[in-house]
Amino acid sequence: MRLPASCAPLALGCAAFGNLYEEVSRADVEVALQSAWLRGIRLFDVAPHYGLGLAEERLGAFLQTVPRNEVIVSTKIGRLLVDVQPGEERPDTEGFAVTRAVRRRADFSREGVRRSLRDSCERLGLDRVDIALIHDPENHMSDAFGEAYPELVRHRDSGAVDFIGVGTGRLDVAERFVRETDIDVLLLAGRYTLLDQSAGQLILPLCAERGIDVLAAGVLNSGILGLEWPASGAMFDYAPAPPLVVARAQAVAAASLQAGLRVSMAATAFPLTNPAITAVISGARSADEVEEAHRAVTAGISPSVLRRVSRAAPCTS
Repeated sequence: MRLPASCAPLALGCAAFGNLYEEVSRADVEVALQSAWLRGIRLFDVAPHYGLGLAEERLGAFLQTVPRNEVIVSTKIGRLLVDVQPGEERPDTEGFAVTRAVRRRADFSREGVRRSLRDSCERLGLDRVDIALIHDPENHMSDAFGEAYPELVRHRDSGAVDFIGVGTGRLDVAERFVRETDIDVLLLAGRYTLLDQSAGQLILPLCAERGIDVLAAGVLNSGILGLEWPASGAMFDYAPAPPLVVARAQAVAAASLQAGLRVSMAATAFPLTNPAITAVISGARSADEVEEAHRAVTAGISPSVLRRVSRAAPCTS
């Protein structure tokens, strides 16, 4: 089954609402979500991982203000949140500026799936989610295939969720799920961008052949494609960018400017030049970023221009 048309061409990724890298105020989150809604964005992607549940809670508060039948909510399983003892709260060490009374525990078991979805629904204030994705299973492939995937199939078959899939930045993981399972959705992070088109060689054609919706996430490659150069502190794939990647990003930014585009706009629009991609997931953290992402995918930027920019210095061919 394919995702509804309302999911395209832009979805909102909610990692920033869990204070990814830096704190985002509740007021800014509310305005960003309202801006997304007013611009017709109906697919919201979140996960327990994002801010140790904070992003789900913040999205949930917003969802109480809009018609449930008009929104598509995607969350993930694989990182179960478990309570810590009083006094054991520590600042998060996985990129989120939060201190909460829970910690993550990798759990791809059948019961872990059930508990994770129950807990997510509680934080979201919903009785069900629409899309359930196996989150970053690369170090837990046996359990992901043997337990998590069959449990999600059971959820789909029973109507507890509408769509199931996997979210990953690993092409080998994506390929195995696409070939060996009956997933509906592949959320692919960072592998079809201005800097890295590696998914275009095999994964995207396979998804098109099998009728799998592809959501392109991480289109700024952890932020490096959102920078105005000269800049410092560039991140790529959630780590400090090596000099070669910085040089390539600068070349892509220069090509974008020559085309009259901000590099972040070009980066957001580029994945949609591939017909296998259903929607781009923008990780906006403010109303201004939501507006820019929306403008990028609705402005009618020429696909030939975007492909020319992508050829300026891709990381992988």
